[in-house]
Amino acid sequence: MTTRTDADIIRTSQDDPECFAAVFDRYYDAIHGYAARRLGTSLADDVAAETFLIAFDTRARYDLARPDARPWLYGIASNLIARHHRAEVRLYRALARTGVDEVTEGHADRVAVRLDAESARTLLAAVLAEIADRDRDVLLLVAWAELSLQAAGEALGIPAGTARSRLHRARKQLRAALGETDPTSPGEELDR
Repeated sequence: MTTRTDADIIRTSQDDPECFAAVFDRYYDAIHGYAARRLGTSLADDVAAETFLIAFDTRARYDLARPDARPWLYGIASNLIARHHRAEVRLYRALARTGVDEVTEGHADRVAVRLDAESARTLLAAVLAEIADRDRDVLLLVAWAELSLQAAGEALGIPAGTARSRLHRARKQLRAALGETDPTSPGEELDR
């Protein structure tokens, strides 16, 4: 049995709207998790739901030549998150003050994350609050959503080269603030 591409599902959903549920099932958790990390759990449900509502309503305009809908969905989510920018910056500033991440994780995940990042969390949140919105969007799509630069560019409607420049600026700010280490590349130091 072959797995249908997102484009195949979206094409089929034009005549059978219930088929779109497969795209929802594939990506809801990832989009919700991304929104929760960006805005906190209080807004994540709304952003994730609205992302899929917009995607469903605009599916007729989806470029069926693109088999993977993730960049499209993350682009919609990023646009919605941009509307909530003030809440996102407040979240990062609160994390910088308290060091408490409100995103719910499993116990094993919490322990591993705390061991690796506890010392940098407060500083990281403060730096994220200060990075320009457009640079932060690319950084977090690459680091948290695990999109490639090409896919992050597609999500944001910018060329891959622009995404690369924005990512470079954001990582440069992170490295400067975190002692030349990059938390978006676990266990690695980036070249200067």
